[in-house]
Amino acid sequence: MTDPRPTIRLDKWLWHARFFKSRSLAAGVVTGGKVRVDSQPVSKPARAVGPGNVLTFVQADSTKVVRILACGLRRGPAPEAQALYEDLTPAPKERPVAAKGANPRYEKGGRPTKKDRRDMKLD
Repeated sequence: MTDPRPTIRLDKWLWHARFFKSRSLAAGVVTGGKVRVDSQPVSKPARAVGPGNVLTFVQADSTKVVRILACGLRRGPAPEAQALYEDLTPAPKERPVAAKGANPRYEKGGRPTKKDRRDMKLD
C-alpha cells in the first residue's frame, strides 16, 4: 500500500515556499528546533510534510504559522510559492503610543546634529 498523500522534506518545502533563501538555512532552523509541525517540535530536516500539515516557525523577528496546501515541484517565482501555503499568522498587535518624554525620537531624516540632540532632551 502506498500513501495517497504526497510528501516532501520539511527543509525542501520551506525553501520551495521561499521562507528561506537557501535550503541549508532552512535545514539549520529545523535542526535548531525552531520549527513545529502540527504543534510537535521537529529537529530533523528530512521530516516528511504534506498538504494539511500546519507549520509554526520563527522567521526574522516574527513567528509564522502556515498550513501547507501543496508540496510544489520547484522553487519558482513568488506567486507560485505563495500558492503552496495558507498564512494563518495572527495580525501583529499594535504598539501603544509612548507618553511624551519617554524615549525621544528624532523625526527628521538622517543623523541628528548636536543641536537636534540638545533639543530632544528639552521636549
